[in-house]
Amino acid sequence: MTAQIIIALLIIGVLYGIGYLYLNPQFGGKLSKEEKLAFAESSQWNGEKFRNLQKTTLDMDLKKMPGLIRDNFKGKAERGPEKELPVKEFDQELWDQDEGKTKFIWYGHSVGLFKMNNSNILIDPMFGPDASPVGPIRTRRYSDSTLYIIDKLPEIDAVLISHDHYDHLDYESFQRLGSKVKHFYVPLGVKKHLLRWKIEESKITELDWWDSVDVNDVKINFVPSRHFSGRGLFDRDESLWGGYTFTTATENIFWSGDGGYGDHFKEIGEKLGPFDMAFVECGQYNENWHQIHMFPEESVQAAIDVKAEKAVPIHWGAFTLALHDWEDPIEGFIRTSLEKGVDYVIPELGEQLIIK
Repeated sequence: MTAQIIIALLIIGVLYGIGYLYLNPQFGGKLSKEEKLAFAESSQWNGEKFRNLQKTTLDMDLKKMPGLIRDNFKGKAERGPEKELPVKEFDQELWDQDEGKTKFIWYGHSVGLFKMNNSNILIDPMFGPDASPVGPIRTRRYSDSTLYIIDKLPEIDAVLISHDHYDHLDYESFQRLGSKVKHFYVPLGVKKHLLRWKIEESKITELDWWDSVDVNDVKINFVPSRHFSGRGLFDRDESLWGGYTFTTATENIFWSGDGGYGDHFKEIGEKLGPFDMAFVECGQYNENWHQIHMFPEESVQAAIDVKAEKAVPIHWGAFTLALHDWEDPIEGFIRTSLEKGVDYVIPELGEQLIIK
């Protein structure tokens, strides 16, 4: 009887796990055979997965895993801020002032709201409270849940996604966003998630590296980064990742997306620069995944490589996703910027700033 009970419990556990993987909307959609065939037109697709421009690996030796897991638990609270970080309320009246000016708001991590040519463009709208919504280890936001901010925002002309990781593509945020967004621009392979979340297919455009679109006379280019993708156990690199550039008659802006340092920054600078401002990833780095996330010194160098007049560090200030202290990225970024003579801007959470 005991053996039968154990077998029954194992079967129930397996069935529950399979059901969780397939029924939980957090995991998003599955890639179809038709999509895989269509991806053959992309030079980034090798027939099964997308790949980086240069060899990229994760230095994650299985022998190191127990120690990393232990270190992640140990002192995690101390690596974050002592108190919740305040976020300024969205002020529609202030947003409507200075017509014709390019404005932006940073909402922590990699959430950016731009106003360009009087169009509202929202990048990586992760306003949710948890960057690990399906894992045993939760990653709580430094600020009180910012989901309510979505309800305060104006109609969004375009939402842009850099890649499909949970800290950039948030299911809870999309439940509130869908009805107030005119169009979604996403990397190849990401559309399947939005479709599962009931976003109309006619409102979704997938992009390959160097593809461009026009949003009310704002030219948007999808550009390479050095990273990876995936939301579940079996979809690693089945969607693309990257950054964006935004060009108007008066401004040129670079948004790095996630990724490690590489030659692609200089290529972007040569092809599409110089830039008035570069928003560069700076945070959640570690030697074990150095090739997919930049250290602060590299973030500054990336801004130099793309020929940016000013640099803004992003991918920090919201979650503890690495073993460094939450303020380490910004301190290193400021120190290196001063050493290399790079002009920088450190916005407050929710603060409205004018680029030009």
